[in-house]
Amino acid sequence: MSKKILANDGIDAQGKAILEKAGFTVITDKVAQEDLAKAINEQKYIGLTVRSATKVRKDVIDVCPGLKLIGRGGVGMDNIDVEYARSKGIEVVNTPAASSHSVAELVFAHLFNAVRFLYDSNRQMPLTGDTQFDTLKKKYAKGIELKGKTIGIIGFGRIGQSVAKIALGCGMKVLAFDPFLQEALINLEIEGAGQKVSIRIATVPMEKLLAESDFITMHVPGGKVITKNEIAQMKQGVILANAARGGVIDETDLLEGLNSGKIAHACLDVFENEPTPNKALLSHPKISLTPHIGAATEEAQERIGIELAELIISKLS
Repeated sequence: MSKKILANDGIDAQGKAILEKAGFTVITDKVAQEDLAKAINEQKYIGLTVRSATKVRKDVIDVCPGLKLIGRGGVGMDNIDVEYARSKGIEVVNTPAASSHSVAELVFAHLFNAVRFLYDSNRQMPLTGDTQFDTLKKKYAKGIELKGKTIGIIGFGRIGQSVAKIALGCGMKVLAFDPFLQEALINLEIEGAGQKVSIRIATVPMEKLLAESDFITMHVPGGKVITKNEIAQMKQGVILANAARGGVIDETDLLEGLNSGKIAHACLDVFENEPTPNKALLSHPKISLTPHIGAATEEAQERIGIELAELIISKLS
């Protein structure tokens, strides 16, 4: 049997090496979406790994009878018709734990960015910092601290709990909502001290989270969670972050909330129309922006590659 794997969105070198040591041939040359099924059949690939760019829908699954496994390097699998693939006898695996900390750190990069206006000052300083220094100093002089504030975490799985760890370390109060979880035990390890602190956090109703949070961050697999109805229940001047999936926050309602002042700032790593996001979002003066890089750290990609390789070996060997 062929042991060829197409890593169409790439795979970390360590993951590739582990697969090759196990006797697999791993090809990382990118195949265009429209040529994907043809390449799988012609090259007799038995495994396909993707991240968020490549889509594996029914049309591909139906015409690739030799495909035995689809692997998603990351958490969400909304770019794969998972249940349909499994109904055809294809293994579908992902790596939900590997990127949790990287995403959580990006959320806090955005939050610090927002409360100290870094996203805007980094635009303005190169333009007028040499001539309007005092004006800019006054403009950005009303920052706030995260310490003592309340963060609402919608979706309290692995990533949400990683966000909670950092929030607790910053001295924040944590409110969490998750329809599938009543509580979680958060373990904080003190690096270098050999100490661990365990904190039990019970989830709360969505209404309480919306009403009491100074910051709200999304960690759900999809769906339209925040619309004008939810925004109306939030505090005046709330700051929203979305590093989960585009569309979790309704973008039209978000812009309306920003323009009215109800929402002070937004922090976005994901967008409804990727890879061509709404320009009104990209140019808005109160939004901190990144291009879907939540899991894009060297450490996370290494963990993803290793975990994906081990899953492939366990399923196909």
